[in-house]
Amino acid sequence: MIQFLIAGGPFMLLLVLTSIVSLTFIIERGLALRRNKVVPPGVCDALERCRSKDDLTVLQVACQQQPSPLGRLVLTAVEHLSLPKVENQDAIQTHARQEVVLLERGLVVLEVIVGISPLLGLVGTLHGLITLFGDLGRSGLADNAVLAKGIAIALNTTLMGLLIAIPSLVFWSSFTKRVETLTVEMETMMDDFVRRQYRLKRPAPKEPAVKGLSKVTTE
Repeated sequence: MIQFLIAGGPFMLLLVLTSIVSLTFIIERGLALRRNKVVPPGVCDALERCRSKDDLTVLQVACQQQPSPLGRLVLTAVEHLSLPKVENQDAIQTHARQEVVLLERGLVVLEVIVGISPLLGLVGTLHGLITLFGDLGRSGLADNAVLAKGIAIALNTTLMGLLIAIPSLVFWSSFTKRVETLTVEMETMMDDFVRRQYRLKRPAPKEPAVKGLSKVTTE
């Protein structure tokens, strides 16, 4: 393995560094985008049971004890319940965009690695072939085996680039889909919560006066 990396030349070093960066972000995003981390069950249960002012207090405590994107959105909604519904929804949407940016943090790095890894591998291969044919031009071709071995070594960087790009693409696609799914789930829960809270705040309709009641009372 060490000989494989050394034979790849200077561009292999760049590919190794690229693979380390990719692996780091894959592990970090894999841990950060766990469902229990983004949408904790405790917050979901408290959100579903929230039907009164006392339940709001319990919900706030649950959100503070389990910090998460969903919890922070709920706290934003609770803090703005005194405002009209439209203004509250605007505040939630503004905060939601910030949370989505945090969830997508690092995905752009994986996307860039998916694009540049094969290109770095190709450049490394071209560099190796140019060096190989330059040496052959000066010394001449005495053995076909030397040429075959040189070409094989030059192709090492192309192989390495593909080995980095393929897993990075798989994880990037998976994480992007997971962010989208979690975002829709949080949006649905928050919409249901806000609608329910403003229905509870709506005053009960007054009962219509019974016709003729004043006349009967007067008589």
